[in-house]
Amino acid sequence: MIAFLIVTGTTVSGQNPVSGPAFHVLVLAERGGLHEGFVVAALDWLDHFSREQHFDFTVINSTDSISSVYLSRYRVFIQLNFPPYRWSDESKAAFVRYMEEGQGGWVGFHHASLLGEFDGYPMWDWFSQFMGGIRWKNYIAARATATVHVEDKDHPVMKGLPESFSIPEDEWYTYDKDPRPNVHVLANVDESSYQPPSDIKMGDHPVIWSNEKIKARNVYFQMGHHANLFHSTEFKKMFANAILWAAGM
Repeated sequence: MIAFLIVTGTTVSGQNPVSGPAFHVLVLAERGGLHEGFVVAALDWLDHFSREQHFDFTVINSTDSISSVYLSRYRVFIQLNFPPYRWSDESKAAFVRYMEEGQGGWVGFHHASLLGEFDGYPMWDWFSQFMGGIRWKNYIAARATATVHVEDKDHPVMKGLPESFSIPEDEWYTYDKDPRPNVHVLANVDESSYQPPSDIKMGDHPVIWSNEKIKARNVYFQMGHHANLFHSTEFKKMFANAILWAAGM
């Protein structure tokens, strides 16, 4: 790995030394806590994938450096479990502009839909609307393996995926309302397939979706709790598809 420590984070080069990187990716990563294993596994996988696809990525762990000028460098913004709070006003405004003007693409995971009042921070209303007008309600505290069903097999993020597949040991969120009326659902989870079973259910339960009202290409994955996801061929395929689609490749 060729790594450069810079003020904003760590830049990892996966570029072709002759032609340079195909594009640049910004990764806003949540570190520590229950999701550290997933984030470490994701960054390791991203290092290998970036080398294969000849792009580079910068990792930051707070929103302090985010501004419109800063975001203009990046074709893809990956929100790697970082929640929609602890953002400065400047970073919020820059992100909204980036998304609404289609300056790049966005791929979000798990904690990106932790919407509500947390740690003394108010709800970010714009982000709630972006996620389908939802508020976080509950989750399965014990990790559960479950079957995911693809709804839009023609979407580029779902390319090469079977009609259904198992996702191992994830923490499945529920919300105060179904986001489906406000977003384009790509896949749902079969709540009857939870192992171990759980009484915490939504009914209709989207877990991968895109908000097509936003100009930037975007996709949200509810998965992202445990490193075992990187034992899933299907999860890695979706992650890869999402990056390349968000980048407009």
